Amino acid sequence: MTVYSFDWNPLTDQPHNVASRRERLLVHLRNIKSYLSLLPPNLKRLYPMVKLYYDYRRQLYQQPVAFDALGGVAVSPRVLPAEEALTYLKELGVQRTLVRLPSWEREKLASYQDYIQILRKGEMEVMVALLQNRDDVLDPARWEGFLLEVRDALDGLCRDIEIGHAWNRTKWGIWTYQEYLQLARPAFSLIKESGFRALGPAVIDFEFHLYPPVLQEIDFEPVTSLLYVDRVGAPENKQFGWSTSAKVALLKAMVDGATDKKRELWVTEVNWPLAGTGDYSPAAGKPNVSEEEQANFLVRYYLLVGATGLVRRIYWWQLVAPGYGLIDSRDKVWRQRPAYYALKTMTRILEGAQFLKVVPGLGSYCFLFGKKEQKIAVCWRHHGEQKVKLPFLIDQGITRDGESFSVSSSEMVISERPVYLFLRQEETEESGR
Repeated sequence: MTVYSFDWNPLTDQPHNVASRRERLLVHLRNIKSYLSLLPPNLKRLYPMVKLYYDYRRQLYQQPVAFDALGGVAVSPRVLPAEEALTYLKELGVQRTLVRLPSWEREKLASYQDYIQILRKGEMEVMVALLQNRDDVLDPARWEGFLLEVRDALDGLCRDIEIGHAWNRTKWGIWTYQEYLQLARPAFSLIKESGFRALGPAVIDFEFHLYPPVLQEIDFEPVTSLLYVDRVGAPENKQFGWSTSAKVALLKAMVDGATDKKRELWVTEVNWPLAGTGDYSPAAGKPNVSEEEQANFLVRYYLLVGATGLVRRIYWWQLVAPGYGLIDSRDKVWRQRPAYYALKTMTRILEGAQFLKVVPGLGSYCFLFGKKEQKIAVCWRHHGEQKVKLPFLIDQGITRDGESFSVSSSEMVISERPVYLFLRQEETEESGR
C-alpha cells in the first residue's frame, strides 16, 4: 500500500490533499467493496428513516424552539493567545467554544491544556475535537497513546470530546469507514470510561449514508456533523433538490432511525470561504463569497437550522482566519469582518429567546421570536429586495450588524440582510393570543 505523507497547510488550517486526483480515484476503486458494504446498514433501516424524514419535514417550523445555548465559535491556539480569544468571545456574547487537538502535536499537549484552562477560567464551555492523520490508522498504538495523554490532560477541563474529524475526506488520513471505526472504537470506550461525553462521527458535508453504519457500531451521543452548505451559496439554495432545512430533517431522520434511538444533533463546523483571500481560502472558485454575503449567510443559516428544533448547537469555524474567519488577521491591525458583528448582534438579540412561528404570506422569510414580554420578527429575502407590508406595527428595528433605526409604518423594504424588528406592545399582546 502506498503511504502518503501528511502535509499541513497553515494558511487554511487543514491538510493538503494527500495524493493527486488520479491516485485518489484509484484508491477509491480499490475500496469499492468497502463502499458496497455501506448498503446493508442503510437498507435495513430504510423504512424507519424515511418515515422519520417525512415526520420531521412536516414538523419544520411548526413548534416553539428555545434559542438558548445554540451558538459557539471555534478558536485556534495556532493564531490567537487564549486571553485575546477570550476577549473576543465575550464581546461576541458566546459562551461556548471549540478547540482542536491534533494527534501529531502530542508534544504540545501541555500548551493546549494551558490554553483550555484559561478559557475555562473565563467561564467558557469548551468542546475538544480530536484530529487524526494517516499515521494513526497505520499505527493504532500511536493513536491509543495519544488518547491516554488527552484523557489525563483534559480531566476536569471539558465534558465533550469529538472523536475524529472530516474522515470522509482522504486528506485527513482515512480511506474507508472501517478505518474510522478502527480509530473510534478504542477512543469511544476510553473517553466514556473516563467520564467524558464521546461525540461523533464528525462527517463532513452531505454524506449522510455514513451515519447508520457508524451509529450501529458506536453509540455516539450527541451526534456531530460538519454540515457545510457553502458549495451552493446561500443556505436557502438547494443541492440535488435539498435545501438546508430539508438536509437537517434528513440527517436527523437517519441519525434517529439508524438504531431507533433519538439523539441530540450538533453541527460542529460551518463557514463560507471568502473571495479575494487567495491561498488563505480553503476552496477555489464558486464556493467563495463576499464578506457581505458571508455575514448574511451566517445569520440565515443559524436561523434556518436552529429554528428546526432538530439541531441543538452550531459552531462557526473559526474566530480568526484570513480566508473564512470572523476576524481577518492579515494586516498588523486585525479587522472584525461583517460576520463578526452579525453574529454579535444575533447572539445579543436572540440568546434566550424562543422561536414561535414563521409569519406567512409575505414573499419573504419572517421568523417570529418571543423574549420575555417582547416579540421580535427577523426578516430577510433569499434574493434581492422587496417592499413588504408587515402584519404588525413596529417600535424599533435593528440591522444585521447592530445599528438601530426607526420605523414609521408597517411597510418596509426587506433585503438579503436580515433585520430585527421589535413589535409594539399591543401587537405583542395580540400575537400572543
